[in-house]
Amino acid sequence: MKDIKNPIETEKREWRKQQTQLRLKTWLTIFSPISLLLIWQFLSQSGLIDARFFPPPTAIISTFIDLLTSGELFHNINISLFRIFAGFLLGVIPGIIIGLCMGLYAPFRHFVSPVVMALMPIPTLALLPIILIIFGIGEVSKVVTIAGSVFFPVVINTAAGVISIDSIYLDVAKNYGASRKDFILKIALPGSLPVMLEGIQMGQAIALLTIVAAEMMGARSGIGYLIWTSYSAFLLKEMFVGLILISFFGYIFSLLLRWLQRKLIPWR
Repeated sequence: MKDIKNPIETEKREWRKQQTQLRLKTWLTIFSPISLLLIWQFLSQSGLIDARFFPPPTAIISTFIDLLTSGELFHNINISLFRIFAGFLLGVIPGIIIGLCMGLYAPFRHFVSPVVMALMPIPTLALLPIILIIFGIGEVSKVVTIAGSVFFPVVINTAAGVISIDSIYLDVAKNYGASRKDFILKIALPGSLPVMLEGIQMGQAIALLTIVAAEMMGARSGIGYLIWTSYSAFLLKEMFVGLILISFFGYIFSLLLRWLQRKLIPWR
């Protein structure tokens, strides 16, 4: 009886230990931004930093509520989110398809790689004048700008993920006469998912950076436009509202992608 009880008690202790560590991590995650805001509030109110350039968080929250109730903030958020999601999908879907083809077919990889490697170091924003000439100053140019910045990390990581698949899986698929469709959907795609999702995670961060810069340079709405016009008019509380919103959306998107990663590749 003692031999049976000891493993059960050990398992319970391990479970309680894991739960304690999980709660500690959760509290640390919550405490980190709150402590930063409290320090910022103290420094601003005490005059240790200039409140004109770094207004206290309470003043920023008040400005956020004013912008929210006026409807201006909702409009800018909706516009930016539409551009981000449309550009993200436009960059991710071709990136995955071309990355899979690059990983599976060596001739295609050798043909496409020089073009990808030559264009990848060029910042997408440096191509914005050309994009504006081709697509105009409307929504399409913003979406294409984001798609271009997302495409490269996704295509490179997807190709790397396919190439890194253990050859034994490829040999087994060939020996059992797997069709081309099964080969792609059941071997290449699942095998490349861990590396591919890291590229998608990187792409969403780049999308947020790009949307702010694109809306600063050629837009009349959006969070980036709010940040730039507020800065130009020295309305720094409004500017900080836009900056904090971008930070918030980046954190939420990252959590969503991490959740998707746990669902798609639970073995990792």
